[in-house]
Amino acid sequence: MIRDLGLGLRLAVGGGRISGQALLRLAMTTLGVAMAVTVLLTAASVVNVVDAQQQREAGQVPVTEPTSGVDPLYHLSWFVDAGEEYVQTIVVAPTGDDSPVPPGLDRLPEPGEIVASPAAAEFLTSPEGQSARARIDGTVVGEIAKAGLAMADDLLVYVGATPEELRTADHVDTVYAFGAERSGLELNVTAAALVAPLAVVLLLPLLVFVTTASRMGAAQRERRLAALRLMGVSTRQVRRIAAAESLLGAVAGLVLGGALFAALRPLLGRVELFGLRFFAEDVVPPVVAAVVIAVLVPALAVGAAVFGLRHVVVEPLGVVRQGQARRRRMGWRWVLAGLGAALMVATLFVKERSNSDLVGLILAAGSGLLLISVAALLPWAVEKLVARLHGGSPAWQLAIRRLQLEGGTASRVVSGLVVVLAGAILVQTLVAAASTEEPQGSQWQPTPAVAAELGVPGDRVEEARRLLADTAEDVDVHHLTDASLATADGASTIVRIGDCAALATLAQLDSCADGDVFVVGVDGESHVEHYAGEPMRFVEYTAEEPQYGPTWTVPGDAVAVPEERASRFAAGSILATPAALGGIALPSGLETLTVTAGGDRAAAYHAVAAAISPLKWDVTMTPGPNVFEEKRIDDVIATMKGLLLTASLFVLAVAALSLLLLSIEQIVARRRPLAALSASGVPVSVLARSALWQNAVPVVVGVVLAVVAGLAVTLPTLRYIGLDLTVDLGLLAVVCGAAVVAVLVTTALSLPLLRQATRLEALRSE
Repeated sequence: MIRDLGLGLRLAVGGGRISGQALLRLAMTTLGVAMAVTVLLTAASVVNVVDAQQQREAGQVPVTEPTSGVDPLYHLSWFVDAGEEYVQTIVVAPTGDDSPVPPGLDRLPEPGEIVASPAAAEFLTSPEGQSARARIDGTVVGEIAKAGLAMADDLLVYVGATPEELRTADHVDTVYAFGAERSGLELNVTAAALVAPLAVVLLLPLLVFVTTASRMGAAQRERRLAALRLMGVSTRQVRRIAAAESLLGAVAGLVLGGALFAALRPLLGRVELFGLRFFAEDVVPPVVAAVVIAVLVPALAVGAAVFGLRHVVVEPLGVVRQGQARRRRMGWRWVLAGLGAALMVATLFVKERSNSDLVGLILAAGSGLLLISVAALLPWAVEKLVARLHGGSPAWQLAIRRLQLEGGTASRVVSGLVVVLAGAILVQTLVAAASTEEPQGSQWQPTPAVAAELGVPGDRVEEARRLLADTAEDVDVHHLTDASLATADGASTIVRIGDCAALATLAQLDSCADGDVFVVGVDGESHVEHYAGEPMRFVEYTAEEPQYGPTWTVPGDAVAVPEERASRFAAGSILATPAALGGIALPSGLETLTVTAGGDRAAAYHAVAAAISPLKWDVTMTPGPNVFEEKRIDDVIATMKGLLLTASLFVLAVAALSLLLLSIEQIVARRRPLAALSASGVPVSVLARSALWQNAVPVVVGVVLAVVAGLAVTLPTLRYIGLDLTVDLGLLAVVCGAAVVAVLVTTALSLPLLRQATRLEALRSE
């Protein structure tokens, strides 16, 4: 057995006239296996990446249960909205020497000191982070280690403070330790529903490429095996030798794939995917998965070569192919397609945007099965079509006859291209739907528009207004008080109290005077009849039980404001001027300062952030509607389109290369019949057009299946994530055109070999 394997390895790089083809087959097999191994190792590493991330997140959970002998740590989470990014700021103040230290820190920062994550330190020194830097006052004295970060690009800072500053602050936790038990590895089901079809799209063409490359030079290999049979080699030894020939390329591809994965790991830590950046050292596949990949991928290449001999009888005096037509087994193909379709249809009976984990898993399984079934059904569809085609030009007849005799191989190779097209339709439609999705709620804006909203404690409103008065930008500041109202039936709503100028920042009011009340509609309905004349009680929800205050009745002459004429944040709320309350003493509510600006709202937002920096975490600040939202969405969409383009080009190139290898293999295997046709007077142009039709027919059939499968996968996926289906005819034309271009390019690249094969010298034999 060892001698047989050794002979096969020597034949894989043998000399003589076959050395060029043997080396090409070796190179292509090595390349295909290497790419497949690299992709699979990267995909298998996702489990370890998620597991490591969740372990770090669990270790960062504050424990607020009192522990004897531990001095508590005052811990305040404060999110600083810098417009284009959010900086999570954790303010800490120890109460003693034994106060716990958060993970990732070697010590607690002193008052005036900042410990920042690498991404936060870089952001705070950038022009985009100047407003956040103004609000987070202090000196950066250290860097948060990996144990304190969930992702490599986390914008996280720890700020030191005194116990006196935090003891009376709102939303402060007393922490005695850090760390919580994990419930186990938790994967995002929504992400799985989107990743599953993409994994099929990425891997299936690679596997097709591996099998196609491993079968290159089949005719020459069979003649060599016949010569070995003449020398006394048994049939069983022939199969071992054939396996060893493919084993060399498979092992070389395995080594190269491992080296590529190791080389790409550091780069993965620099790539940002949808605003997330992972730690490169976490990209490590589990040992079991790595072993399975190391065994299965080379076994696929070897198995494809040996499987190709199933209908070949290698005898000492030649090779005999079993010409009996066998009926294609369709049972398992229809089971895949039916099961995938049934799973996808089942998701249509669930409420839209249900976000159910079960629905996400069904969607992931159904989309993957449906895409695989496209590749499985394509050979059958091509056979059924070409069996009914007759007549036509000589080139057409030559191509159709060839497909009638052996259309399965071409269809299997084209299936990789078809799956790419179906996946491209899915992802491109998702991107188009996300980029054209209208923001939820009303888009009404006052004039001048809102640049920022500040949530300020009642005792610091005047100080905040004084600080804002010194803002260099031309802004107007309006004061609003928000309170909760509870109806007799237990429902609740929000009342926003301010003068007419302040209320005008929330809704378009035709007329307003002190004492007026307005009710903003919601979901296309007016709520005036629901609230007017009904006594309601002010209520606070800050304690464990609701704290009820005085009763107030909405006047019967309250004015209804349509939802589309109000800010989306005011939908369903009551707008009241101070006199309408009749001197009722309000419970403590949320004081809001709304800042409007007539010029550059982004510049005004940054100026306001710098102005109120002395108030630190006592003030919450958010940008006005659409100040930065459009740029954030545009950045995400641009990232998605860039990744999609890169992945599509890569996978499309792999699929086209498989088609090229098939064309080369067919020309080499049929060089004597092609030379005979040329000698009989058939022009080379006719043979070239025949090769074109031979590739084009499976591709056309595949494009039809790809469009159907792509839309079948896209519709339930869009419905699951809550986007409207928009069929982009231009997109369909582009992806279908890509398939046509792939056929034209592969045909053009095979023409030099076709011209060489049709020379009269190809008819000579020894």
